[in-house]
Amino acid sequence: MYESVTTPNGTQQTPAAFSRISEDEGSFSLSDLTQIVLKRLWVILLVVFVVVGAAVGASFLQEPTYEASTEVWVDQQLGNQGKNLAGSVEGLQSLMPTLIHAIDSRPVAEDAIGRLGLEITSGELLNNLAIEQVEGTSFISLTYEGNNLPEATQIVNTMALVSSERITNTTRAAGSDLKATPYVKARVPETPTPVSPDPLRNGLLAAVFGLMLGIGLALLMEYLDHSWRSPEEVEQASGVPTFATIPEFSVAKSKGKRGR
Repeated sequence: MYESVTTPNGTQQTPAAFSRISEDEGSFSLSDLTQIVLKRLWVILLVVFVVVGAAVGASFLQEPTYEASTEVWVDQQLGNQGKNLAGSVEGLQSLMPTLIHAIDSRPVAEDAIGRLGLEITSGELLNNLAIEQVEGTSFISLTYEGNNLPEATQIVNTMALVSSERITNTTRAAGSDLKATPYVKARVPETPTPVSPDPLRNGLLAAVFGLMLGIGLALLMEYLDHSWRSPEEVEQASGVPTFATIPEFSVAKSKGKRGR
């Protein structure tokens, strides 16, 4: 620590004054950043450890979410090929958005809730349900997410069954003669794996964020630190050579007893 430095013209300048000179005239390089990172490495590592620990700990405290999936196969009923739009592959593909919209509807959800005796609303069920066409096929995929895997499996299977019945009955009444059938039934695996939270992914993201935060904190600490720790730093800031330095010293205390 150096409280003041005497320049050749006899004036004394404080480190804060030299700091302002350095900030106005100096330039910040990659070498300076590297030196700051190495000097404040303990701060950066501490921030990373705290952020990663908090993220991973929060992940283990969250209730796990599971996913159950099934598929519905939509096809033309036998003996009716070529009589309507669905009689061709192109016609069937064009009907898929309409069928998906029909599945993702309140009447289908309420029917499934009634069959299972659930105490949820149709909106809550549909918010956790994802419906999409398997690309290039006449299959419709249904995926349900929930905190209870057996219940999620029952819901998605029931939604597939209700949807198949409604599509078949509705299109038959309209003269299209489509047939929808649950193709792959969702099952509860022996070792279920939640889709979220993911402690490993959260830990990696937290490590990146913690590293950026730690480097930013190190730069801030360096900016607010106006002390010098070597004659070279004084010379670099002031532009003049250092005449002399006064090292720190302490008076040793004698442990012996004075003679009488």
